[in-house]
Amino acid sequence: MAEDLHIIAGSREEKYAHLFPQVQALLEGETDLYANLGNIAAAIHEVFGFFWVGFYLNKGKELVLGPFQGPVACTRIPFHKGVCGHAYTTNEAIIVPDVELFPGHIACASASKSEIVLPVRDANGNVVMVLDVDSDQLDDFSEVDQAGLQRLLDLIELNWENWN
Repeated sequence: MAEDLHIIAGSREEKYAHLFPQVQALLEGETDLYANLGNIAAAIHEVFGFFWVGFYLNKGKELVLGPFQGPVACTRIPFHKGVCGHAYTTNEAIIVPDVELFPGHIACASASKSEIVLPVRDANGNVVMVLDVDSDQLDDFSEVDQAGLQRLLDLIELNWENWN
């Protein structure tokens, strides 16, 4: 198991490409869902320095805070509320350049200015959680982030049955 990340200078696209095999190494042989989610969140946070990176898991009637990196966060989010609820209910990634302009945004931290949220699915395509990444900069996320983060989430989806 790798325990240190090698962080490179370069574009975000290059950083995601360099991060992917390192995350694969972190996950290799580990079957605990929370350990793996924690390492994924920590790796993303460490490499990119985003304000907040974490998972919200489907716990029956709402999304509940899971492993994360950053300041304290909202613990529970209704399925139909905020950016996380939108990504969960639509089963689609969403990039929000300015969270203040998103109808129904849940302000867990006033320093959060932009956000990207991606759904994570089980083998049947059901959304089981979302990855939420916040930045303290406006318009900080793009399709490059969506593609890079999705590639990391594909590792969760591929291993879902073994980790759960």
